[in-house]
Amino acid sequence: MSIATLIQPILDPVKISDLRPTQMTVGMREVERKARAWRERPHDEAGRYLGERMIPAVIGPEKRPWIVDHHHLALALHLEGVEMVLISILARLDHLPKKRFFAFMDAHNWLHPYDEEGRPCPWKDIPHHVGGLIDDPYRSLAGDVREAGGFAKTQTPYSEFLWADYFRDHIRRKALDSEYPEAVAHALILARERDAQHLPGWAGQSPIR
Repeated sequence: MSIATLIQPILDPVKISDLRPTQMTVGMREVERKARAWRERPHDEAGRYLGERMIPAVIGPEKRPWIVDHHHLALALHLEGVEMVLISILARLDHLPKKRFFAFMDAHNWLHPYDEEGRPCPWKDIPHHVGGLIDDPYRSLAGDVREAGGFAKTQTPYSEFLWADYFRDHIRRKALDSEYPEAVAHALILARERDAQHLPGWAGQSPIR
């Protein structure tokens, strides 16, 4: 059965405080953009805005929803003071003990326990709340490169983290603070190189030399 056939909308709101992340980091630039989009929406369209952006989740031990996408949105809404969101259920695994639950999640690429340096960590280090997510500026860079057409959006789980690690190996960290537009321009060229052809959404070799 495909994941698409498993998605079940939950019409009752879920507390953001009950959401469990499946990753450790986000790109704060992207979080800030989503927070701004929330603030700039028509004030009478909050329900519609949230209804069009249901957060996919897996129900795990103690019936807690573990979100497998839209971490940036969840954190943005949390920082904006939103208390409730809508989720779609990909699987119900609350009958599994934690050890088996995490084995299942890992086998389906629904966990990404890597820190802001791209280093693997134990799953126990994943924060218990979206408010505990930390900034990985290379994740923001990957998101901006994709938005600029550097690579295509795909269904590969955590694909932008794979791109973030690629850029991490080629662009200095301090450039993301002091020369961000230049870093994005450089990353757009890097995204078309053959060294990146193994990454999801690779768009072909750049004609720029």
